[in-house]
Amino acid sequence: MVMRPKARQTAGEGASGGASGPISVLVVHGPNLNLLGEREPEIYGRTRLADINKELKQLGRELEMKVETFQSNSEGGIVDRIQKARGKCEVLILNPGAYTHTSVAIRDAIQAVNIPVIEVHLSNVYRREAFRHHSTIADIAHGRIMGFGAESYSLALRAARTMAEESRRRSA
Repeated sequence: MVMRPKARQTAGEGASGGASGPISVLVVHGPNLNLLGEREPEIYGRTRLADINKELKQLGRELEMKVETFQSNSEGGIVDRIQKARGKCEVLILNPGAYTHTSVAIRDAIQAVNIPVIEVHLSNVYRREAFRHHSTIADIAHGRIMGFGAESYSLALRAARTMAEESRRRSA
């Protein structure tokens, strides 16, 4: 288990995460990620999605963040969940899975809700087949994290905290 430092606090912040409460993050997992740990472990690793979600929620508590997770194999389900997050979350962490390369609908949903997004992939897509090199959301994502296995999500959550803190400072 990785030991994590306590969450940073700035002047005026209490245990609740500051004047605006805890930072709210939605993590969306795309198609076939429900099979993590079983499907192509040589590429995606042996960590199960339930374990990734548990780790994210634990790290979120340590960083004084509210983390919600969602997985769907359906493009429409992902679009619906992104739309539902409108006005309710500060950062979206998204692993669109195979929809990375094809989904204009997910791209449009991200743009419609105006929530900054971090694109996450377990594997380094540039070390894989050429068709995986294209992302329909790369140019609208705040950033992309890939190639670190399950740790990619933890790195994204830490980045999400920094992004939200900066946004809160700008709007204060």
